[in-house]
Amino acid sequence: MQISNINDVKIYNLSYGKSLPEWLSDRKKRQLQKKDVDIQRRIELIQDFEMPTVCSSIKVSRDGQFILAAGTYKPRVRCYDTHQLSLKFERCLDSDVVAFEILSDDYSKLVFLNCDRHVEIHAQHGHYYKTRIPKFGRDFSYHYASCDLYFVGMSSEVYRLNLEQGRFLNSLQTDAVENNVCDINGVHNLFATGTSEGRVECWDPRIRNRVGMLDCALSSLTEGTVVQGLPSISALKFNGSLTMAVGTSTGQVLVYDLRSSQPLLVKDHFYNLPIKSLIFHDQLDLIVSADSKIIKIWSKDSGKLFSSIQPQTDINDVCMYPNSGMLFTANEDPKMNTFYIPALGPAPRWCSFLDSLTEELEESPECAVYDDYKFVTRKDLENLGLSHLVGSSLLRAYMHGYFMDIRLYHKVKTMANPFAYEEYRKDKIRQKIEESRTQRVQVQKLPKVNKELALKLMEEGDEEAELASRKKKGKALPSILGDDRFTVMFENPDFQVDEQSEEFRLLNPIVSKVGQKRKKKLRLLAQQEAAAQQAADEEEEPEGQASSEEESSDDDKSWVEEVREQRRLLHQEDRDRRRQERREADRNTVLLEREQGDGEKTESKKKTQPQFYQIKAGEEFRSFGDVTRKQKLQKASLEERLKLEENSGISNTVDTAVGSKQLTFSLKKSEQQRKQQQAEKEHHEERKKLRRSAGHLSSTRGRGRGRGRGRY
Repeated sequence: MQISNINDVKIYNLSYGKSLPEWLSDRKKRQLQKKDVDIQRRIELIQDFEMPTVCSSIKVSRDGQFILAAGTYKPRVRCYDTHQLSLKFERCLDSDVVAFEILSDDYSKLVFLNCDRHVEIHAQHGHYYKTRIPKFGRDFSYHYASCDLYFVGMSSEVYRLNLEQGRFLNSLQTDAVENNVCDINGVHNLFATGTSEGRVECWDPRIRNRVGMLDCALSSLTEGTVVQGLPSISALKFNGSLTMAVGTSTGQVLVYDLRSSQPLLVKDHFYNLPIKSLIFHDQLDLIVSADSKIIKIWSKDSGKLFSSIQPQTDINDVCMYPNSGMLFTANEDPKMNTFYIPALGPAPRWCSFLDSLTEELEESPECAVYDDYKFVTRKDLENLGLSHLVGSSLLRAYMHGYFMDIRLYHKVKTMANPFAYEEYRKDKIRQKIEESRTQRVQVQKLPKVNKELALKLMEEGDEEAELASRKKKGKALPSILGDDRFTVMFENPDFQVDEQSEEFRLLNPIVSKVGQKRKKKLRLLAQQEAAAQQAADEEEEPEGQASSEEESSDDDKSWVEEVREQRRLLHQEDRDRRRQERREADRNTVLLEREQGDGEKTESKKKTQPQFYQIKAGEEFRSFGDVTRKQKLQKASLEERLKLEENSGISNTVDTAVGSKQLTFSLKKSEQQRKQQQAEKEHHEERKKLRRSAGHLSSTRGRGRGRGRGRY
């Protein structure tokens, strides 16, 4: 048995617990009941109160002696006798049951609507008659005055089968495409059917004419309701002569007075699931509404929630035992649940012992399962010296630790730390001394991490507190220093602000200007308050004084200039850093060449050993000759490099300001330039042929001041 307390209402789940399999012998069942505590606490109110797989619907006979349930698989109906608290009979059917009705006070007259359009009529001895309706049916109701069965389903017609004459009568033609549910009022015999378009049509069986229509789809929309489709009618129930409850496929329950077209109350389940069952509890003026997830019990007049039940499996049908607080549910599970709510009424006569049982449970409330146990982790066991108890019966493994007896824990704790009381006493004395010191002058100590930020926050907090003290109802905002969520920022060195980083240097001008604006705003507010107290407000600005907009624009220009200056300095540092890296790379290349020169002497001895060359990042390896050519080119002067590039016709341009991008291109000459170069080349060749040698004119004497230039 499981006890839940929802909205201060005790709910007893009598079906909670393990169920014993049918194939077990009686001897094995008795042995399990002696050993298993869950089986001992289990209450089996009715023997074998379950289905093989799923239970689809459940009902109680009018005399209260029999409980009938339909389910599968295989399709069957079971009848339980409450006087004997056991199964009375079981009948198998050809197809699944969509709905069934008990026509008599006991189980002697039953009507079943099957999923294959067949209608089966059962007598006390068993199957009596079987017929078929033209369309697939979804629900039906029995009119006792005329012995007519009204069938609704996937058709616009309502089929009538008269059991006295044994034949079908003329159908009722509705305006709907399909009809989902129907019900007949027990006082004035008004027939109502719920359509798939969200309407309720009411018919008078005496004249077979429609007498009214309700549009429930529009009335079910409340504030905040998300419309996902057209709400259809999924449940319908009359109460008395004037009250009717309608359930929609979107999870709303509408309570109507038949004299009005507007609902008296709209109750939303907030699960967006179709309402499957509606029951009126006349003793307390309550309504029991159920969808596939939850059962809600609420007031018929105000809609206030009384209690709710949420089983572990989906709900198919709900049935309430008459004049009691007992509730049966048909679930998507073999077991049919039985709930007992003492607040709704007493227990039925056949299980009156439940009242005394629940009274005893209320007088002696049970403690929680782990009230007498202490949860400890493995580290706690090591501190207490109890690691050797792991695996024994004294420790019960649970999640990331163990449960141990609280008495054993206190005993071991006292033995492991006998001076715990002395430490507790010293802590209390220290707290008293600190409380007395609060009356003295407090010296603010800066934290070890982010001292500049803490000092800045202290100054801003003092200014805000001073401004708030001037206001009559002003309250200072809490500071970050006093917030526990930011204590790690002033204790952990990993949160230290790096003032030399690029991000800080770029953001610091903006942050400083924002802080200055904030201080100016605080001073301006203080000045405005002082001016308001003197009642000397002036609309015009004095001459020679700049406006706030001009000051703000100047401030914006100043911090923009500072950001540009910081960005320029960062670019300069970046260029210097890259220049230093290139110098280091050149130095490494020279050292590598020297090592290669020394290695040439021993090359004849080590011809078999491979030679290794260093390739820089971003370079593409073509051949070993290319590497040596680059090394020789780096050793050559700038003039020689330019001559080699001009002779090859290739120009390399390196622009470090754009991110050290390298662009390689060849110069394309025009036709006129090529002709001019060809003419110059021919002219130089002609001059070389006509040139005469002057080697014999050279003088053996050197040239000097005051001497002749030589002989001719």
